[in-house]
Amino acid sequence: MFERLEDSVARYRELEQLLGLPETARQPGRLRELTSELAELRDSVRAYERWKELGAAIAENEELLDDAELAELAKEELVEQKVQQEELERELKRLLVPKDPNDAKDIVLEIRSGAGGDEAALFAADMFRLYVRYAERRGYKLELLSAAETDAGGYKEVVASLTGKGVYGRLKYESGVHRVQRVPETESQGRIHTSTITVAVMPEAQEVDVQIDEAKELRIDTFRSSGPGGQHVNTTDSAIRITHLPTGLAVSCQDEKSQHKNKARAMKILRARLYEQELERQQAERAAERRGKIGSGDRSERIRTYNFPQNRVTDHRVGLTLHKLEQVLDGDLDALIEAVQAHFEAEAIRSGEGPA
Repeated sequence: MFERLEDSVARYRELEQLLGLPETARQPGRLRELTSELAELRDSVRAYERWKELGAAIAENEELLDDAELAELAKEELVEQKVQQEELERELKRLLVPKDPNDAKDIVLEIRSGAGGDEAALFAADMFRLYVRYAERRGYKLELLSAAETDAGGYKEVVASLTGKGVYGRLKYESGVHRVQRVPETESQGRIHTSTITVAVMPEAQEVDVQIDEAKELRIDTFRSSGPGGQHVNTTDSAIRITHLPTGLAVSCQDEKSQHKNKARAMKILRARLYEQELERQQAERAAERRGKIGSGDRSERIRTYNFPQNRVTDHRVGLTLHKLEQVLDGDLDALIEAVQAHFEAEAIRSGEGPA
């Protein structure tokens, strides 16, 4: 870590010199580039300088421990200084984590039922409520984009958008397979059933992120909406299905009475899925370097188990178990999220890459 910090300091000083050159001022593009790089390094360089100054002060006080008159005062100062030093080291580790450019983006959240039939669909509904409550706790705005409900009150699939400060950076590690172990209400013998759902947290993509030639690459079909919604929904061709021909990805939306609104929602989901595909392709190219990491966030990977009989939630990527299932299902996710974030940030510092 400290080798990287010394490199950062050297580069920071070099940038200061470059920005002071008259020829740099005559190149607006170059000036912006160097100024931006300097700003990115500033916090870590300043924190490292404070850490070194504190280290020098600690060394001075340690020498005073042999002085009978000043030893007691030196001991008191050392206690406080070492606490400050530990805090600065934690801050430096955080500052050294390479930034994920998507962390500030809003997200499209997709939950699908997996193995377990109706019980999996009910668990998907439970998990959707969990994220609704978490969004409320964090002050995120949640908008339902699409939902395929079951007769039992569950979801085959539910898609929503969440907007708020740093929402992707906060929730991106929720992607993966979530498993539930509980006794279904219809189970007369009291046997525990295991079901799964898949969660995908996708950064919301703008047109600049994903280029789509609508005339050549999309097939747009309209059809009559089905399911709950009243007479109007069932008698107009307001539902939209968009197929992205190059990839075969298809998205349907029928929750709005307006065909225009359903198309806009479907395009939002399609762009997010295409953007996620591109991110996964980029990650696959670095797979060999990341092979040693625990948990890639891959959708096929079981990341967490919710065990109702034992009132516990276990995150398998970091081995954390909490015995407060009810609170977690009520949106109390921070302890789980922060443990996983800390793990991936530590891996990112060691590898020099951005978090998975």
